[in-house]
Amino acid sequence: MSADLETADHPERLRRVAIEPLSRVEGHGKVTLLLDEDDRVRQARLHIVEFRGFEKFVQGRPYWEVPVMVQRLCGICPVSHHLAASKALDQVVGADRLTPTADKARRLMHYGQILQSHALHFFHLAAPDLLFGFDSEPARRNIVGVAAEHPDVARRGVLLRRFGQEVIRLTAGKRVHGTGSVPGGVNRSLTREERDALLADIYPVVAWCLEAVELARRLFEQNLELYNEFGRFRTHALCLIRADGALDLYHGGLRARTLDGATLFDHADTNRYWDHIYEEVKPWSYMKFPFLRALGPEAGWYRVGPLTRVTQCDFIPTPLAERARQAFLAFDAGRAAGATLGTHWARMIEMLHAAEAIKDLLHDDDLSGAELTVAGERRSRGVGVLEAPRGTLIHHYRVDEDDMVVRANLIVSTTHNNQAMNEAIRAVARKYLDGRKLTEGLLNHIEVAIRAFDPCLSCATHAVGKMPLAVELLDAEGERIDALARDGRGAC
Repeated sequence: MSADLETADHPERLRRVAIEPLSRVEGHGKVTLLLDEDDRVRQARLHIVEFRGFEKFVQGRPYWEVPVMVQRLCGICPVSHHLAASKALDQVVGADRLTPTADKARRLMHYGQILQSHALHFFHLAAPDLLFGFDSEPARRNIVGVAAEHPDVARRGVLLRRFGQEVIRLTAGKRVHGTGSVPGGVNRSLTREERDALLADIYPVVAWCLEAVELARRLFEQNLELYNEFGRFRTHALCLIRADGALDLYHGGLRARTLDGATLFDHADTNRYWDHIYEEVKPWSYMKFPFLRALGPEAGWYRVGPLTRVTQCDFIPTPLAERARQAFLAFDAGRAAGATLGTHWARMIEMLHAAEAIKDLLHDDDLSGAELTVAGERRSRGVGVLEAPRGTLIHHYRVDEDDMVVRANLIVSTTHNNQAMNEAIRAVARKYLDGRKLTEGLLNHIEVAIRAFDPCLSCATHAVGKMPLAVELLDAEGERIDALARDGRGAC
């Protein structure tokens, strides 16, 4: 399905409006709108304008370097790439089953990442829109404004993120770009003293997460009609699911449901994800467009992330988060569970689940065990899949007999959501921008729709294809002698 509102048969007659750069997202992107003489929106597209190329960077590197290298994709969700790469390379070293210490240390690291990332997005990036309104004064619509007018909210956001970062530091070695996870396990365990230090703070953290869930609900109640209909669209859904149907952010099988609620596949083996997911390349974005093979490229796009996970799992295996999930699903006869802005509420439910899971793990003596790694029969291929804060994350590597990576394929959460974000833009443009004189506040509506997905554009931009390039030849006086340009399709 195209994100274009109407085919632009004569683009030269249309006026182009660009939102560039997108603000309060990780990475660099822009939105372009094509308007006719009556200010009618003819086309709305999200463009990712940075190119990273990590699928190529890791080729020719020893496989044991990869879990550390791929973290440089992002400074906000490096742990997710660290663990997904480690899971893939577990298979390469034959570690079919990790030690209890390694498994639980990785899970603790992962829940710390979920907690800190969700806190960062909700309190720092989304809260200015949610607390002040989409049309509010731009100078006020930022984290400084939140801190000035809602100091308790801003403070809780900082403290929650700080706690998540401390969990990461103790499990990964550093708050950002750590080295704790290695192929086959981990390289350190937590001491009893480190666990006790985290336990001293975890109970207020759980309480603050409960308050954050209530804040998200209250904001939805206060803006019910706006939040229910804003950027709304119907879509298929994809997520990991535990063997018993529970939410599992670290491990499981793939579940896909159609927009009508029918199960397309369930508990599918992540090691053969390509049987179910394929990636399409389009010339106007560096981000690929995945789709479900069974439905094809036009109809098979889908959504991943907190809203999908909370609504598509059978239950959440921690009590407070499960009660919050049930309340979310029942709210307003279930309409919030299908709303784009319902993602913020679902995100806070997951943050509460992460806090509960951290609390339970910190009481487990396996975290302080001495058996850290295992190895077995060497293999040439590995696939690692987990649920990153923004959605399903896939790392796939091939390694040769000299231990060098010869192929890499990464499908990150934001890439899965590419078409879904374009559809949200389309829905907002139709409702709020079409036929109106554009203002900053109206254009911010587009950004609000994108921010609901918490996109990580840096992670997502490693597209296959030719990079556009312009070369000019200048003489000694700076005069242009010649020029050559290559477009996104590779044509000069």
